Amino acid sequence: MSTEPLRIGILLPTREQAINGTYAAAPLLDFARQAEALGFDSLWAGDSLTARPRLDPLVVLSAAAAATERITVGTAALTPALRHPLIGANMVSSLSHVAADRLVLGLGSGFPMPETEEEFASVGASFQGRVGRLDEITALWRTAWRSGEDGEPTEFQGRFWQAEHLDRLPSPAVAGGPPLWLAGSDTPKVLARAATRYDGWLPFLPDVEAYGRARRRIAELAEEAGRGAGAVTPALYATVTVNSDETAARAELEHYISHYYGRSLDQMRTIQAYAWGSAEKCAEWLGEYVRAGARHLVVRIGSLDPEPQLKEIAEVLLPAVRALGHTVGSTQS
Repeated sequence: MSTEPLRIGILLPTREQAINGTYAAAPLLDFARQAEALGFDSLWAGDSLTARPRLDPLVVLSAAAAATERITVGTAALTPALRHPLIGANMVSSLSHVAADRLVLGLGSGFPMPETEEEFASVGASFQGRVGRLDEITALWRTAWRSGEDGEPTEFQGRFWQAEHLDRLPSPAVAGGPPLWLAGSDTPKVLARAATRYDGWLPFLPDVEAYGRARRRIAELAEEAGRGAGAVTPALYATVTVNSDETAARAELEHYISHYYGRSLDQMRTIQAYAWGSAEKCAEWLGEYVRAGARHLVVRIGSLDPEPQLKEIAEVLLPAVRALGHTVGSTQS
């Protein structure tokens, strides 16, 4: 079990804005400031160009980081393949100079849906081999971010990408760049990659027992790799719709999912973690993941109008889950 403190973050409603057709920065920055004032630990933004369109997360998070003081900002999740790796490396370095040590990048290889394949094609990226490409892009990024240091290489020779003069790129604010988390499932290959290549694991597993098994396996593999059992932050991406009327909560979540993914809740809940009902019930559900080892929860509000739920989540769900986090942490340390 990781001994790091439990942290709870909230997703910025960039996709929700897009669905409603109301793109605007000011409400997002208000949401960010409110989330910080209400005590959330982190603020997250998703990434998609044409599959599930929204404002660019790196631009939005740069503004959010400038508008806040202490809250961590992160991507949940960024798809690096949608940008040339050098442009991506430069954008992340630029963002790090706004957010400094408050930046975390959750990274995905591309959600396996026809719309994502079309999205890759629209920017000339190969959907085939996207997993290997993600790992190579992150290796290139880390090489670039360290290239200005004495004795570090200034070129990269990979299977898919080659680059020279990496030391000409701006260095990030934090040496070596921000922590990189792998957004993925619990397959053996994903767990091995998370344990050996990444700083965190960000799944949305609907099965808490499967989550616990995977979390333990990552710790074992990280230890075997010489990184230490606590090298990889076990995180969770979870969606909650809070309403004391459980029937109304489910109906709102169903409406949200159908507009977000064009699929039903019953279809999506087989692969993603969802809860609905009272804040107390949702807190209890998230608490099961904390007991299974989760140490950073990324909460998405399952509503096209998420702000009214933000305060109740902060006032009821946050303290309940944090109290459990302290209990679990003390018994495991």
